[in-house]
Amino acid sequence: MTARYAADPHASRGRAHVEQERGTRGERDPFQRDRDRIVHSIAFRRLRHKTQVFVAPDGDHFRVRLTHSLEVAQIGRTIARVLGLNEDLTEALCLAHDIGHPPFGHAGEDALKAATMDVGGFEHNAHTLRILTAIESPYPRWAGLNLSWETLEGLAKHNGPVRHPNWALAAADAEMPLELESWPSLEAQVAAIADDIAYDNHDIDDGLRAGLIDFDALVAQPLVMPGWAAVCERLADLPPERRIAELVREQIGRMVNDLIATSRARIAEADPRDADAVRQAGRALIGFSDAMAAEERAFKRYMYAELYHHPHQLAVAEQARAVVAGLAATYRADPALLPDGWQERLPADEPGRGRHVADFIAGMTDRYAIARYREVVGPVEMPDGF
Repeated sequence: MTARYAADPHASRGRAHVEQERGTRGERDPFQRDRDRIVHSIAFRRLRHKTQVFVAPDGDHFRVRLTHSLEVAQIGRTIARVLGLNEDLTEALCLAHDIGHPPFGHAGEDALKAATMDVGGFEHNAHTLRILTAIESPYPRWAGLNLSWETLEGLAKHNGPVRHPNWALAAADAEMPLELESWPSLEAQVAAIADDIAYDNHDIDDGLRAGLIDFDALVAQPLVMPGWAAVCERLADLPPERRIAELVREQIGRMVNDLIATSRARIAEADPRDADAVRQAGRALIGFSDAMAAEERAFKRYMYAELYHHPHQLAVAEQARAVVAGLAATYRADPALLPDGWQERLPADEPGRGRHVADFIAGMTDRYAIARYREVVGPVEMPDGF
């Protein structure tokens, strides 16, 4: 049973294009259909070759955007079930939240943003909406996946109200107004923090595996210290390396439990009568306690200093930015180098031409971007993986 403030698929605000539901495609409600459309999309499949933390790692055990998205969905769905929210909408939002990332993660995004400033710039969250409403087009009569209003709204503002949307998000909002200045559904708020919980903890695992994080410094962090103490007490007879996976599980559990307890109290205080009342609450109702939030912010600063800005990572990021910048400059200077289908759809004027090139590059996987750079720009050698 879902709570009265959960998103109700039977009261959905609908889709941009009216569809005739077909029983031959299964008895699914709108949010289930959204989730399934995302899973079956080309953009979702490409996430398996897009950077999470490490660019094209040699090891098969490191996370990529696809595995990260699956882990976010598992955490998000667990939280949604406990809080009585709609699990299918939560899962759809978790699975789709990173679909707009270009190759090479944030380094690639920085380069693509700089290369397109004259045509409105680039932002991965807005590009997620662009992919799902305009670029990914498996249906014969309209562009996009024709997702429900609730899914698009949640993706547009899962990090909170958007008061200054860029051109891509504004275009999606013009097609189907998403009430960008209000708070999103509780399902979207859960998806946003499930993302934080997943990468905070799974990046510990990957950082240790890569040898970039000092273990003693890690377990001295205020966010990690209590969990490590609990693990050591339970598994005192095992060596430290046998306790790491248990530490990650312990950390996720502590953060999820804190989130659930705090969110229950906030929801009870706000007492929203329905999902629309959540949007008018004036603040996020899903969140950590003040103490956990402070520890989590401090831990992010630690991870940026020790992992994300590690000299090896900075060297890779610099090369990745050069690849994306080189591709953007080359394709914009000579669009005839674009693949045939992309040439055929090339707009006649700016800003459409520059945005079209950015769409092509943003859809690339890491390895495809490297291959195309070698084809149209010149040789490039990425730093060794792990």
